[in-house]
Parts: sequence; structure tokens; C-alpha cells
Amino acid sequence: MQGGQRAARRVHRRGEPGGPLWTVKTDALTAPQHTITTTAQDAVREAVTLLIRTREIRPDSSAGPVDFVLHDVDSEERARELAAALHAALYGDLEPLTT
Repeated sequence: MQGGQRAARRVHRRGEPGGPLWTVKTDALTAPQHTITTTAQDAVREAVTLLIRTREIRPDSSAGPVDFVLHDVDSEERARELAAALHAALYGDLEPLTT
């Protein structure tokens, strides 16, 4: 965990290279005081389901409730985009998930 997120107690997000593909990881364990709303959780689950159905991520990717892992994202740019959208959704801004 990065020191800044631990100190600030914020939701942690990152993209990791895995060969030519990327893994996006977001978790709220670093922010125990942060509550993920049912609306946000449902939106994230729906977005992850769509990404799986369109084969943009692997079927064993997870959609919470506390940690979120998206396997086999095809580029660093897309991994950063998805990480930012997940992070925004967990803080109540669902718009990036729908664009």
C-alpha cells in the first residue's frame, strides 16, 4: 500500500502490468471509515459484468464488495481509465462508469 493512501485512509487503486495485459485493483480496506453505497456497488457490479460479457476483462474478475480486481485489461491507458472510473464510483461519481 502506498504511504499516502494509508495516511489519508482513502480508497486505494492501482494498475499492474502482467506481461502484455494489465490488472486493475481497487480496494476500500485502506479506508475503513468509507462506506460504499448500495447504488455505487450496484453500478460497479453492472459495469464489471458488462466488461466481462464484452470480453474486455477475464470472467474471474471481481466486483467487490470491498475489493475490485479487473484481470487482463489490454493496455496501460485503459487500465488507468478503469481504475479512475472505479475510484470515482466508490466516492459517488458514477458518470465515468457509463462513458
